Amino acid sequence: VQLQASGGGLMQAGGSPRHSCARAGHAVIDHAIGWFRQAPGKEREGVSCISSRGDGTYYADSVKGRFAMSRDKAKNTAYLQLSGLKGEDTALHYCAAGSGWSVHSCRRSWTDYHYWGQGTEVTVSS
Repeated sequence: VQLQASGGGLMQAGGSPRHSCARAGHAVIDHAIGWFRQAPGKEREGVSCISSRGDGTYYADSVKGRFAMSRDKAKNTAYLQLSGLKGEDTALHYCAAGSGWSVHSCRRSWTDYHYWGQGTEVTVSS
């Protein structure tokens, strides 16, 4: 199962891009969606996640107040709206889908997610 993440690229500090995460040909509406990132030389970290019902979210302290997740079931797509980009946001950003827990919650650890996309590279320049 492959997820398609998009929305990365070379961006200016302070910018507000939007990432998309979709599973072509298959529904992700019954899965929680998580966003993770890995910077060069660093471990993968959880950025944000949203429950399968869309009523539960989590944000890492490093992005709280700057990033926001949402999902559109009609489009079978989840979104991560980024804002106030900083240099430390430079990383390969991944989306992942998982299930097996409450439809009103999501998991923070990447080890809980079963399906992954190839990642989208974000480079923030000052």
